[in-house]
Amino acid sequence: MASLKLKKRDNGAEPDKKKLVIAGIRHQLLLLLRRRHRLFPLVSAVSGCLLLILFSFSTLSPPPLIHHNNQVAVEPNPTIPFRVPENGGRSDRQLWSSRLSNLYYACSNATDTFQVTDTRSQTNRYLLIATSGGLNQQRTGIIDAVVAAYILNATLVVPKLDQKSYWKDTSNFEDIFDVDWFISHLSKDVKIIKELPKEEQSRISTSLQSMRVPRKCTPSCYLQRVLPILTKKHVVQLSKFDYRLSNALDTELQKLRCRVNYHAVRYTESINRMGQLLVDRMRKKAKHFVALHLRFEPDMLAFSGCYYGGGQKERLELGAMRRRWKTLHAANPEKVRRHGRCPLTPEEIGLMLRGLGFGKEVHLYVASGEVYGGEDTLAPLRALFPNLHTKETLTSKKELAPFANFSSRMAALDFIVCDKSDAFVTNNNGNMARILAGRRRYLGHKVTIRPNAKKLYEIFKNRHNMTWGEFSSKVRRYQTGFMGEPDEMKPGEGEFHENPASCICRTSEARVKEKAKHVNEDDSSEYSEIGNVPISSRSDLDHSQFDEVIF
Repeated sequence: MASLKLKKRDNGAEPDKKKLVIAGIRHQLLLLLRRRHRLFPLVSAVSGCLLLILFSFSTLSPPPLIHHNNQVAVEPNPTIPFRVPENGGRSDRQLWSSRLSNLYYACSNATDTFQVTDTRSQTNRYLLIATSGGLNQQRTGIIDAVVAAYILNATLVVPKLDQKSYWKDTSNFEDIFDVDWFISHLSKDVKIIKELPKEEQSRISTSLQSMRVPRKCTPSCYLQRVLPILTKKHVVQLSKFDYRLSNALDTELQKLRCRVNYHAVRYTESINRMGQLLVDRMRKKAKHFVALHLRFEPDMLAFSGCYYGGGQKERLELGAMRRRWKTLHAANPEKVRRHGRCPLTPEEIGLMLRGLGFGKEVHLYVASGEVYGGEDTLAPLRALFPNLHTKETLTSKKELAPFANFSSRMAALDFIVCDKSDAFVTNNNGNMARILAGRRRYLGHKVTIRPNAKKLYEIFKNRHNMTWGEFSSKVRRYQTGFMGEPDEMKPGEGEFHENPASCICRTSEARVKEKAKHVNEDDSSEYSEIGNVPISSRSDLDHSQFDEVIF
């Protein structure tokens, strides 16, 4: 008899043992039939029964639950129904604001010990900067460029944006950022000019000194590596300038970083106007809204090395894209996901939000480029949150036309909406997520939800073996410390752009009231406007209480 051919599932599961057993019994019965023709009626009956059983297994039994990481999860227990409710239920925290945000305020002004430009000797040293990456990666380069110029006591030429990266955006600095405001707002900190003086341009036309400093280069590193060349050549360009300045600087330099990031770097009038239009249209739909930085584009998934169950097609497509990054090693998708380094799927994001208490009626703004898998990928999230919007659904093609062909300008629009949302959800620890998390801390600790992916991984995998109550309880427990509350991160923890502790001050009451945050309070979900603006701008508070700085 011809050997039995088995097709291995793409998910790597073993062949169905029931089918193997049935096939073996049937084979033995057929051999017996050849020797004893008189048993034909009996064999026919038994074979018919076995075929009926086989058909029942293939059509009536539920398929095994396949997790999005090439692993077969535990099969659902039919005695434990996992039913997702439409409403968010009673939450154990305020959904739209932090109870303790009014105890903190932004404090990035320079102190008397900081040397302003008027008191520093002027030099004929000019620093050119070539940024790298997408919009928010370049933003970190712009911020650190100002600080590097201050360290070197050099005049900064407005940084060049990266026009050769994956996104191929041809925008210049002044196409995205308000260049005049950038220069004037920082005039007391660093001298900034739009272009080199003509005599310097002619001098470097054939011999521009370009160099790359190490990542996380300290102030002494700049003084040792860059200053001697700058003093000799007068003009130096620092290339691929992203994360080229140490995360740990003294307080005055960190405050300078904050002044650049949160005050000097602002978008052009046209981008701000369109961004505010998107916010206004979301506000017309609901008093509060959630903004989700989905980050489920093909390049992100390829870079992460994760697998989402799309078979050979997914492996080939994302594998080819991943090879563009020469320094990336072969990934172990299961290990990456187990360690919490994979973006959650749209469905998982939706389940997390429902578990935290956000009901079906909540309006959700999705900040994203091309979603891998398109509408099919978004469908489970849309089923959980039907009020799902994007910049494309909120505007007409005509309104969006001036921005549509420029990835950085489109990203800037998403940035504005996410920044002004009542609750912001990140889905990876990328540049935009970190910068917005830090900005929302600085501007009043607005609700910022970072998925605790390492912990959530297990409950997503096994959710069909628990009730909804058990699932949502675990979601809330695992997300404690990942919701944007004050003091979730210790000073110095993470990137400074995500945790600008040197620029956030607290009242003398803060520590006392911080201890009270676990005490049961009235669970009002009313949004507090006063809890989402810097305390320094509130006229009803006694500013003499603001006497302690978080270092």
